[in-house]
Amino acid sequence: QVQLVESGGGLAQPGDSLNLSCKASGMAPGDYAIGWFRQAPGKEREGVACVGRSQGRTHYASALKDRVTISRDWSENTVHLQMKNLKPEDSGNYYCAAGAGVLGVCILSHGGYDTWGKGTQVTVSL
Repeated sequence: QVQLVESGGGLAQPGDSLNLSCKASGMAPGDYAIGWFRQAPGKEREGVACVGRSQGRTHYASALKDRVTISRDWSENTVHLQMKNLKPEDSGNYYCAAGAGVLGVCILSHGGYDTWGKGTQVTVSL
């Protein structure tokens, strides 16, 4: 059974950086595409970044691509989301999700993912 556990959230100030982690178990590294999504109160869940399975390509939300980087740590079976120059509108609950994907491609639609973590909260405020 695939399980995902997010960590690394917390309170940050505008301009700070954060590194979120998504630790996977029950699956081999690279077996699934992994996506990061976020949801702010009262708003719909939106895709942030994803990485395709195996040596798959990465894909970023266009509005965030200059400030976020997604990467795999193969030895730890973990996918990281590095965020820099944080803004208050980055606040929300951040989730990672696993999906089969298609070859090495991933999508930023939550419908493409079957297994979700419980999320980690990010709050950006002065």
